[in-house]
Amino acid sequence: MNMKVIKRNLLRVAAICFIFIFLIAILPVPKNTVLAEEQKPIQLSKPQMDSNPLMQLLAKRNSSRAFSSESLPVNILSNMLWAAFGINRPESGKRTAPSANNRQEIDIYVATATGLYLYDAKSDLLKPILAGDIRGLTGIQAYVKDAAVNLIYVADYSKMSSLSDEVKLIYAAAGTGFISENVYLYCASEGLSTVIRAGIDRIALAKVMGLRPDQRIILAQSVGYPKKQK
Repeated sequence: MNMKVIKRNLLRVAAICFIFIFLIAILPVPKNTVLAEEQKPIQLSKPQMDSNPLMQLLAKRNSSRAFSSESLPVNILSNMLWAAFGINRPESGKRTAPSANNRQEIDIYVATATGLYLYDAKSDLLKPILAGDIRGLTGIQAYVKDAAVNLIYVADYSKMSSLSDEVKLIYAAAGTGFISENVYLYCASEGLSTVIRAGIDRIALAKVMGLRPDQRIILAQSVGYPKKQK
């Protein structure tokens, strides 16, 4: 390509840019459009804690990685699992946490000192899956073996068979987030320690749990009494 052609092309580009800038300058701004620099910040009020129990719980919500070896009483475990993903509308079977199109694709496995169980919300039951203590296998962190309970959130992809793998993962991650936050709030109300965890050897744990190929471990969450200060 010779210099005359290059110069001609550059002049065309320059002319197009000039016309574009000129049009932006002369075209009127729609009346309902407010430029960002003309907007003023909105001063928010301070959080109102005194009269709102939920706000008080949110203020207490935190992650803790220090656990006592004391086991959880059945009533505490029952209430925590109902808060997590129990049935709050018996007439429809809908739950305390939302799920896309009510697929209810997240299962909660519960690892305790005595074994591994599957939470059955319809029957208010922990169904035994494995005997023995596998808490130490539910995460790569040292403290997981000390927590009274480790919740393992497993997505059942067979309940989302019509969706792409990308959408399945998004729905499963969102559902796990909703459920685990319910656990956080319940723990805040009862003075329990908890932390959500992603550090898991998923392949090894899935094998021990006997999961199907269409079941995927998303996250785990440790729960227990706070470790007593010496």
